[in-house]
Amino acid sequence: MTNVSTTPSYQQLPIIDLSAADRGPEARALLHAQLHSAAHDVGFFQLVGHGVTDEETRRLLTAMRRFFALPAEQRLALDNVNSPHFRGYTRTGDEQTGGRQDWRDQLDIGAERPARIPAAGEPAYWWLQGPNQWPDALPELRTAALTWVERLSGVAGKLLHELLASIGARPDFYDHVFGEHAHPHLKLVRYPGSAADGADQGVGAHKDYGFLTLLLQDQVGGLQVQREDGLFHDVPPLPGAFVVNLGELLEVATDGYLLATNHRVVSPPGATERFSVPFFYNPRLDARVEPLVFPYASTAPGVTDDPANPLFAEYGYNELKGKLRAHPPVAERHHAELPAPA
Repeated sequence: MTNVSTTPSYQQLPIIDLSAADRGPEARALLHAQLHSAAHDVGFFQLVGHGVTDEETRRLLTAMRRFFALPAEQRLALDNVNSPHFRGYTRTGDEQTGGRQDWRDQLDIGAERPARIPAAGEPAYWWLQGPNQWPDALPELRTAALTWVERLSGVAGKLLHELLASIGARPDFYDHVFGEHAHPHLKLVRYPGSAADGADQGVGAHKDYGFLTLLLQDQVGGLQVQREDGLFHDVPPLPGAFVVNLGELLEVATDGYLLATNHRVVSPPGATERFSVPFFYNPRLDARVEPLVFPYASTAPGVTDDPANPLFAEYGYNELKGKLRAHPPVAERHHAELPAPA
């Protein structure tokens, strides 16, 4: 691989044009060099050329803003405390990161499937499969959100193929852990401004635990990424782009060669609202993610060791751990019998 890294610029993330994959061998080779560098050195990048149109984005954002404009009692009718599957509406302050309140409210959406209640001896992570909660007054939200899940699953699948190819791996190496039983996750998030006590944790510093996250953010800003200097730097919004970050599964699968990077959101000032739509490209709950076979494996530095955040072989245990930590009211009401997350 040609090393395209230079002195890091903290003014903006690397910009990756996915459409280059379809513009011939020379353009695809350059894409792979840029993608390799971004994923190995930063773990974050801005994705353009993804094929999602402005009209598709407008439909989702319009339905999303209408949802947050609903009367509070209509949103609270979808309270995720009513869902053992962690689906539905989370009121401002009810989610936690690092044991502290995240000052945002949100609607959590996944694949629309029947509830699966774990039988005796089955893994508890099957609780994560189940139906979504939708507002009766806004039927277009269901259509827009599930269409977005399907659309971005396609973009993320293509991106994962190109990413694996960029480091010399077989592009379809992980296809078997996705397919029709993959476990995608979509959040519709509103940051309502700063908390009354002055705390500015929109969402605390964390890494994502899946494969890839594709974030649609508005023009308000507030996302920060921890860069090579150890400091958190702003990610300026880039119109039409998705902010992409790698999850812990890819870091583990490559023994640290690819980076899962800490990031956070600082609350917007005063009463300024910020809207964002993170999409998490996750495998099947029962997927066991095998070590990736790729030519740079011998140079991998090893996975970041965090005793407070153990990672499990089966993906579902990692997501269940995260949900139990992030949503104490749901855990207390529906899953008090489960061990506290390590």
